[in-house]
Amino acid sequence: MNLPNKLTLSRILLVPIFMIFILPIPEWVVNSEYLTFLHSQMVALNEFIKGTGKYIAAGIFIIASLTDGVDGYIARKTKQVTRMGKFLDPVADKLLVTAALIVLLQNGMLSGWAAMFIIGREFIVTGLRLIAAGEGIVIAASNWGKIKTATTMVAIVLSILENFPLSQFTDFPFDRVTMFIAVIVTIYSGYDYIAKNSKVLDYGK
Repeated sequence: MNLPNKLTLSRILLVPIFMIFILPIPEWVVNSEYLTFLHSQMVALNEFIKGTGKYIAAGIFIIASLTDGVDGYIARKTKQVTRMGKFLDPVADKLLVTAALIVLLQNGMLSGWAAMFIIGREFIVTGLRLIAAGEGIVIAASNWGKIKTATTMVAIVLSILENFPLSQFTDFPFDRVTMFIAVIVTIYSGYDYIAKNSKVLDYGK
């Protein structure tokens, strides 16, 4: 396995680690009568997750996000583009973002509508790319797609950190504003992909 694929695989492996540091143990587990001997430890762990844990999770998310651009750059620069890489890269991206959105949703830090639009757009674009691939057509990432990725990553990090360190200076809801921008860009980038590649849907008629 070459270096770009190892970086991509590491991004996938970081997803469950990210979730461990941000997702508290469910209350029904903490208060289970069968686990009373672990109650104090689980309460302490949840306090850690809600405090220090979210900063570690944000750091893991940022590192994982950065590998997205690095693995692709190395693969193209060193001509190490492989079928495995083409398969793993989009899987890793979608796993990371979807996991983060689900965690934020479960923690009450994200609207279900925002999660639905962002995840739904990924399904649509992925489906379009699969159809195109079947016809031997490669749909490259668009500029709007890259902007979507950047704004979504920033919005997720701000949401995880609850606007820290900006919250030390102002009460402005940067997380909500950037997430709103990310949703708008997501919707437009999805439309842009479909509009520019609608001919793919005409194949096989």
